[in-house]
Amino acid sequence: MTSLDSFAITKKWPAQHPDRIQLYSLPTPNGVKVSILLEEIGLPYEPHRVAFDKQDQFSPEFLSLSPNNKIPAILDPNGPGGKPLALFESGAILIYLASKTGQFIPTDTAERYETLQWLMFQMGGIGPMFGQLGFFHKFAGKDYEDKRPRDRYVAEAKRLLGVLDQRLEGRDWVMGEEYTIADIAIFPWVRNLVGFYEAGELVGFPQFANVARVLETFVARPAVVRGLTIPS
Repeated sequence: MTSLDSFAITKKWPAQHPDRIQLYSLPTPNGVKVSILLEEIGLPYEPHRVAFDKQDQFSPEFLSLSPNNKIPAILDPNGPGGKPLALFESGAILIYLASKTGQFIPTDTAERYETLQWLMFQMGGIGPMFGQLGFFHKFAGKDYEDKRPRDRYVAEAKRLLGVLDQRLEGRDWVMGEEYTIADIAIFPWVRNLVGFYEAGELVGFPQFANVARVLETFVARPAVVRGLTIPS
């Protein structure tokens, strides 16, 4: 049986099933990217909740796996060459899992890189900008009298939604007919923007009809429904 005892993180979160991928996460937009993909591809995995209210993300055990103290992170006991592989950063994990299983990433080289560019569009644009908008609209930033920071992120969120909406014109998914890790990366953040952040009216979400259409299809997928609640 595979042993993960040499990884410090297993001291805080013991692996009940050490032969499975170990997922350390929370059901946030970044966290659910990985749980959704794991549900979609059907690889056995064991989820562990990293409780922010208990400052788990700053524990030495978690930092040993994710030095940037961010979720999600994984530990795959059956990595390349049959050796365990530890990974943090959601985008890297999506690429790894999709490549490992040959699912949700095109085999054609050009289409593969086109998919990755839209994954990076989420990592570098949608995630950071929507997150800042959430801070200034719903959390502590909403109390700032100066609304210029909020308005800056509102404008950028609208611009990004416009780029995505144009891309989805006449397409089922970001890459066309094929559902990929680009969709799995992007749409949890769109859902969070209009749902948890309650910023749909602020960004004029109804005008982005293509984004709304694909979001509705995305959240209806059974694997997405399951993945959005993991870890519970």
